[in-house]
Amino acid sequence: MSERTAPKGWLASDQPDLFFEDNEVGRMKAELWGYDDKQIDAVLAEYGVPSPVEWAKPGSYIQTTIRHELEANRRKDDVVFIPVGCSELHGQHTVSSMDTLFVSAIVEGVRRFTAKRGAPTNLALPPLMYGAHPYHHLGMPGTVIVRETVVREMMIDVMLGLWNDGFRKQIILNNHGQLWVLESAVQEFQKRYQLPGIFRVIDWHRAVREFFRTTGRGGGWDTDFVHADESETALGLLLFPEMVDMNAAVDTEGKNYLPDGHFDKSVDPYGRPSRWSEGEGHFAIEIAATPEGVVGKPTRATAQKAKRPMAAILRYLTMVHDHILEAFPAGTVPPVEEVTLRTEEEMEPFLREPLSEGWKTVYALPRIGQINEP
Repeated sequence: MSERTAPKGWLASDQPDLFFEDNEVGRMKAELWGYDDKQIDAVLAEYGVPSPVEWAKPGSYIQTTIRHELEANRRKDDVVFIPVGCSELHGQHTVSSMDTLFVSAIVEGVRRFTAKRGAPTNLALPPLMYGAHPYHHLGMPGTVIVRETVVREMMIDVMLGLWNDGFRKQIILNNHGQLWVLESAVQEFQKRYQLPGIFRVIDWHRAVREFFRTTGRGGGWDTDFVHADESETALGLLLFPEMVDMNAAVDTEGKNYLPDGHFDKSVDPYGRPSRWSEGEGHFAIEIAATPEGVVGKPTRATAQKAKRPMAAILRYLTMVHDHILEAFPAGTVPPVEEVTLRTEEEMEPFLREPLSEGWKTVYALPRIGQINEP
């Protein structure tokens, strides 16, 4: 770490424009920022990364775990990770399930790590294979666009079903340009049902954006994170190299109509006035400007470049998981009358162990407040 003086409450890095907050999250990031390659490899090894994706592995997901084993595990750890992705063209050199594979590999790593500590984290299938999309993806072959109202309603229904099964601490992990839809699902879920619990959406690459910095800003990347580019191809080479063909990789560049500086890149590295999703029309749509399904330079990708951000997100999600259970151990939730307009008395039977004596299903809970159904 640099000896440079940092503002109060922050930790200096070796970069003049990069500080880490002096709290547990910031200190974790600062530590990983300073690790050498051998130390990063050791972190990944703790999580069993890379490993084949475990969609069909017995005991890996809620839906593939023997029921009595699942219930016993939930009584120890009732946090659930819900990976969501999409089907989207990612160039001729890789696969359209790339976003879904990324988030699946990440949450599976967290599960393997927590299992070694005695209580494996719960993962929920299915990962969202078909997602919502921004307008500029329209018309791309290989990209399957689901109406955002459908995606939002499906996620709300998934959240309700998991809550009914006792999983009342839910983390939706996203790797696709549909963040606003998932945020809307969480907000609408609570307006509609008003249930005590922890509900959160994490755009994983934004959560560790520092580790996608370019070489000019002290990082390890030649180019900024965009789409099917250096960053995503590197992640593919690390996590599922058998589904990446570098001989077919081509570099492209999008077509913008306005000077640079107004809209940020995919992980918001510059703190610009608008995120990329906050406008359309200021650049050419994908099928016109980059029909290859690539925006960036995948030919510069290596698996080595992806290791540090992967280590960072694994450590961060473990911290999220641990902090939630420290605040609200398994079987408990935030105070009903502080996080909803319901009463403790009303919620008591719905918060019992599912199918135990006196338990009531959430589907019988009377609605209150704003009910915004399609």
